[in-house]
Amino acid sequence: MDEQDRSEGVHARSARPGRPPAMTDGQVRHARDLLSRPDNTVDSTAKALGVSRDTIYKYVPELKGGGRTALAETTTAPVLPTE
Repeated sequence: MDEQDRSEGVHARSARPGRPPAMTDGQVRHARDLLSRPDNTVDSTAKALGVSRDTIYKYVPELKGGGRTALAETTTAPVLPTE
């Protein structure tokens, strides 16, 4: 068995090669929810989720462009029509 065969075998067995994501989809949703509240900061949200500030900025990219204003626009719950 040569090196290429071993390498292909490892890749075939692993579900997803490489480093696992730092945040799950649920954590990203939670971060967005926390950051949509004016009393929470990126630092406090990162500490609550056990990740770095850089990770928050990576997984919530709308914070970079327009800051909290952009985040509030993307996390606003839809309004149900009234009868």
